Amino acid sequence: MAAAQTTRASSWWERLTERCYASSTAQLVRGVQHEAGSTYHALLNDLESPLEPGFEREMARQLAAGQPTGFVPARALMPVMMQRFGLDEASFTGDSGLAAMHKTCNACPVVGQCWRAMRRDADTEECRAFCPNAEAFDRQAALA
Repeated sequence: MAAAQTTRASSWWERLTERCYASSTAQLVRGVQHEAGSTYHALLNDLESPLEPGFEREMARQLAAGQPTGFVPARALMPVMMQRFGLDEASFTGDSGLAAMHKTCNACPVVGQCWRAMRRDADTEECRAFCPNAEAFDRQAALA
């Protein structure tokens, strides 16, 4: 006789708890940002720290809505993005446009999407689809 696989139905309390958490995640992220700013900035800048998916999604959404003071995408995200294209700071010499790429990165209209992509180790093709510096990175990679 084959063993029947059983699944436990969520209790009403578990479902309520999950809904409460989901509905308060935005407020929770804002609370961490305002009440524990150094922790919030550490979470933004550490692309490898595991985060609960809903919390990560909300951080990215709020990041896309407006960068918090002190967050510098060119410092936190651009080095990781450059690695996707086979580049690093040493790949750039002289007036190679690195300063312009930093400026573009810091004004990125899809910084929340980029942050999530860098956290999950997105591949180069995915990054090309949204990164405003992708063409410049490709040109620089061709020179290297």
